[in-house]
Amino acid sequence: MQIGPYTLDNNLILAPMAGVTDRPFRQLCKRLGAGLVVSEMLSSNPQVWQMDKSKHRMDHTGEEGIRAVQIAGADPELMAQAAQINVSNGAQIVDINMGCPAKKVNKKLAGSALLQNPALVERIIKAVVNAVDVPVTLKIRTGWDIENRNGIAIAKIAQDNGIQSLAVHGRTRACMYKGDAEYDTIKAIKQAVSIPVVANGDITDVHKAKYVLEYTQADALMIGRGAQGNPWIFREILHYLQTGQMLATPSIGEVSSILLEHVANVHQFYGEYSGARIARKHVGWYLAEHDKQREFRAKFNAIEDASEQLEALNRYFETLDKDSTYFDRLADGSVTTLASSVV
Repeated sequence: MQIGPYTLDNNLILAPMAGVTDRPFRQLCKRLGAGLVVSEMLSSNPQVWQMDKSKHRMDHTGEEGIRAVQIAGADPELMAQAAQINVSNGAQIVDINMGCPAKKVNKKLAGSALLQNPALVERIIKAVVNAVDVPVTLKIRTGWDIENRNGIAIAKIAQDNGIQSLAVHGRTRACMYKGDAEYDTIKAIKQAVSIPVVANGDITDVHKAKYVLEYTQADALMIGRGAQGNPWIFREILHYLQTGQMLATPSIGEVSSILLEHVANVHQFYGEYSGARIARKHVGWYLAEHDKQREFRAKFNAIEDASEQLEALNRYFETLDKDSTYFDRLADGSVTTLASSVV
């Protein structure tokens, strides 16, 4: 897939997610197969740019690949300024957020609230496109609510005013994240415009990825929540689309290695105090399938020291690995009783 002068490594894109797609997570997903990773949403309000949260969101130090930054706001002039400051900080693609359904964003008439005002949509797009000399992309939802799915009209505005790629989440703003994403509107948008269209929403496994790509005829897929605690999803989907074969799920050893590396990088990026708190949600996502009773996660969330978090994770995976070895042996008949596994 091509965005302006840039050719993506593949057609799988990590969705921008506030509080999730920070530099450590972006780098990890890129390494594990994402063709493009997009930063967290950055407010266009210059008054917040000097806050630690914004500084972290603007930090792309040492990142490999194309640097794509998402901005959000409702004022065309401020959006243009935000685009310029991010380009000066190294952004190679600027993405405009018109898809976020969060109340705190929408009450400022930003995010998906903008879909109610096509005239303002056009003014913002024009201002940002004219302000920078890098490709500008747009992320939207299918409309404001199910009675007002105006995604096709917004897509045409985007195309006519210089947007070079359009990502569409298959829900309206009113839907939030409830119910199932629908792909008919994405398919219709793809048929209505000639710019690249990226399908987004509920892509959580290889079979869904193949279905959405074929049904919508989209140029690429954007994966958000499906990558939380599951950065391997990119290489799994890519392998399946290329070969029709399923990759083996990650071993406990690989999960342990990646999670420990991720948590350590979070500690380093944010500092030990904040990093230890931010790491908790990532650990919760990674271990959702392994710690179904939430016993370990409850204890982990009470740990405030960064080094103690890493020690606890090491001990947890040592125990999990022993249990896994036992169950593997039990399955192949090597052992028949729990007593035989006791050391």
